[in-house]
Amino acid sequence: MKATDRGLETAPTFKISEMPVAERPREKLLARGATALTDPELIAILLRTGLPGANAVDVARQLLKQYDSLSGLSRCTVPEIEKIPGIGKAKAVHLVAAFQLGQRLANERLTRQKLDSPELVYELMAAEMRALHKESLRVILLDTRYHHLGTEQVSLGSVNESIAHPRDVFRPAVVASAYAIIVVHNHPSGDPSPSQSDHSLTRRLVEAAELLQIKLLDHVIIGAPADGRPPYFSFKEAGVL
Repeated sequence: MKATDRGLETAPTFKISEMPVAERPREKLLARGATALTDPELIAILLRTGLPGANAVDVARQLLKQYDSLSGLSRCTVPEIEKIPGIGKAKAVHLVAAFQLGQRLANERLTRQKLDSPELVYELMAAEMRALHKESLRVILLDTRYHHLGTEQVSLGSVNESIAHPRDVFRPAVVASAYAIIVVHNHPSGDPSPSQSDHSLTRRLVEAAELLQIKLLDHVIIGAPADGRPPYFSFKEAGVL
């Protein structure tokens, strides 16, 4: 079966072993460093092999085309990636693991600085939470300098609703002796605009925070609007907190 018959929109190309040595992804990386490689070439190193009529670089290009960008691909699960021709479970696992390492590296930098703005919260949480198909409500725990102590998932709801009680939200903060918290949840629809239940929950959290003497810095809703609007909503920026 030809590559085009299996979904790859590429003409037959040279195998990587038939390419000039200087243009082979691995050899190119060794000679010139990782920054010299294109995104498809870097992905090809993880894939190692392609399929008849399409080398690993071709398969990598198809992956990026299928998911629009490197960012889109990074949010995919193993079952989603392994459906692409030329990708099996093992290769999909390698890719997901590599993207997760990259995400953790980025988060490591963020967790060492003061988390006091919705932009930083979005940068810390968006890559994972935008990929979820259900609403997840999480609590970011902070010390007295607003440095990251950890993040706990409080509830996982339906496609459009995550149900949580204030006692569940503040329990991780009490256990960890956190000085402050930031509540975060996602809207799988992509629209980060708060619902009536989001406003209601925030009001109840404000009351509970005052009783427990734990600072509620913000409640951030993560979305992915396609109309150019900001990809998050911050109750603090809106003046509610």
